[in-house]
Amino acid sequence: MPTAPGTVDGEAEPVTMKLGVWVSNTKQRRDKLAPEQLDGLRELGMEWA
Repeated sequence: MPTAPGTVDGEAEPVTMKLGVWVSNTKQRRDKLAPEQLDGLRELGMEWA
């Protein structure tokens, strides 16, 4: 899965990110996700994955 909610890649310290923002960003970038990442999102109930 991409970066977990609450963190940002490349940052030394975790950066607060609201879950809705993370979901929206991930949904917009779903065409760049690996098949196993999409499978994981589907298992979590993300119907758009």
